Amino acid sequence: MTAPTLTLLSRAYCHLCDEMQAALAPLAARHGAKVVVIDVDAHPALEARYGERVPVLLAGAAEAGVELCHYRLDAAAVLLALGEAPVSRG
Repeated sequence: MTAPTLTLLSRAYCHLCDEMQAALAPLAARHGAKVVVIDVDAHPALEARYGERVPVLLAGAAEAGVELCHYRLDAAAVLLALGEAPVSRG
Protein backbone atom coordinates (compact mmCIF):
# COMPACT_ATOMS: atom_id res chain seq x y z
CA MET A 1 0.00 0.00 0.00
CA THR A 2 1.32 3.44 -0.95
CA ALA A 3 1.51 6.10 1.73
CA PRO A 4 -0.91 8.98 1.17
CA THR A 5 0.62 12.28 0.10
CA LEU A 6 -0.24 15.66 1.54
CA THR A 7 1.15 18.72 -0.22
CA LEU A 8 1.70 21.90 1.75
CA LEU A 9 2.03 25.02 -0.37
CA SER A 10 4.16 27.38 1.63
CA ARG A 11 6.56 30.30 1.35
CA ALA A 12 9.60 31.50 3.22
CA TYR A 13 9.09 33.77 6.22
CA CYS A 14 5.42 32.80 6.59
CA HIS A 15 4.49 32.18 10.22
CA LEU A 16 1.13 30.65 9.26
CA CYS A 17 2.99 28.21 7.00
CA ASP A 18 5.30 27.22 9.85
CA GLU A 19 2.34 26.78 12.19
CA MET A 20 0.44 24.60 9.72
CA GLN A 21 3.48 22.42 9.06
CA ALA A 22 4.03 21.90 12.81
CA ALA A 23 0.36 21.08 13.44
CA LEU A 24 0.25 18.72 10.45
CA ALA A 25 3.34 16.70 11.39
CA PRO A 26 1.79 14.52 14.13
CA LEU A 27 -1.34 13.79 12.07
CA ALA A 28 0.72 12.80 9.05
CA ALA A 29 3.04 10.65 11.16
CA ARG A 30 0.11 8.86 12.81
CA HIS A 31 -1.22 7.85 9.39
CA GLY A 32 2.10 7.27 7.64
CA ALA A 33 1.40 10.11 5.23
CA LYS A 34 4.14 11.74 3.22
CA VAL A 35 4.18 15.55 3.49
CA VAL A 36 5.64 17.43 0.53
CA VAL A 37 6.34 21.11 1.15
CA ILE A 38 6.46 23.31 -1.94
CA ASP A 39 7.51 26.96 -2.00
CA VAL A 40 4.82 28.64 -4.14
CA ASP A 41 7.19 31.48 -5.00
CA ALA A 42 9.43 29.01 -6.84
CA HIS A 43 6.55 27.84 -9.06
CA PRO A 44 4.92 30.62 -11.11
CA ALA A 45 1.78 28.63 -11.91
CA LEU A 46 1.15 27.84 -8.24
CA GLU A 47 1.92 31.41 -7.20
CA ALA A 48 -0.53 32.71 -9.80
CA ARG A 49 -3.20 30.27 -8.66
CA TYR A 50 -2.88 30.72 -4.89
CA GLY A 51 -1.23 34.16 -4.55
CA GLU A 52 -1.44 35.33 -0.96
CA ARG A 53 -3.77 32.48 0.07
CA VAL A 54 -1.04 30.36 1.65
CA PRO A 55 -0.47 28.09 3.37
CA VAL A 56 -2.68 25.73 1.42
CA LEU A 57 -2.87 22.01 2.23
CA LEU A 58 -3.77 19.60 -0.55
CA ALA A 59 -4.53 15.89 -0.51
CA GLY A 60 -2.38 14.57 -3.32
CA ALA A 61 0.08 16.30 -5.62
CA ALA A 62 0.18 20.06 -6.15
CA GLU A 63 -1.04 19.87 -9.74
CA ALA A 64 -4.12 17.72 -9.11
CA GLY A 65 -4.61 17.69 -5.36
CA VAL A 66 -7.82 18.42 -3.52
CA GLU A 67 -7.67 21.45 -1.25
CA LEU A 68 -8.25 20.50 2.37
CA CYS A 69 -7.68 23.87 4.02
CA HIS A 70 -5.81 27.15 3.86
CA TYR A 71 -4.39 29.62 6.42
CA ARG A 72 -5.11 27.31 9.39
CA LEU A 73 -5.06 23.52 9.66
CA ASP A 74 -8.47 21.87 9.50
CA ALA A 75 -7.58 18.69 11.38
CA ALA A 76 -10.99 17.11 10.75
CA ALA A 77 -10.61 17.54 6.98
CA VAL A 78 -7.10 16.09 7.09
CA LEU A 79 -8.17 13.07 9.13
CA LEU A 80 -11.11 12.45 6.81
CA ALA A 81 -8.77 12.64 3.80
CA LEU A 82 -6.46 10.14 5.50
CA GLY A 83 -9.33 7.73 6.04
CA GLU A 84 -10.04 8.32 9.70
CA ALA A 85 -13.72 8.61 10.51
CA PRO A 86 -14.71 11.78 12.33
CA VAL A 87 -15.43 11.45 16.04
CA SER A 88 -19.06 12.04 16.95
CA ARG A 89 -19.51 14.32 19.93
CA GLY A 90 -23.03 13.78 21.07
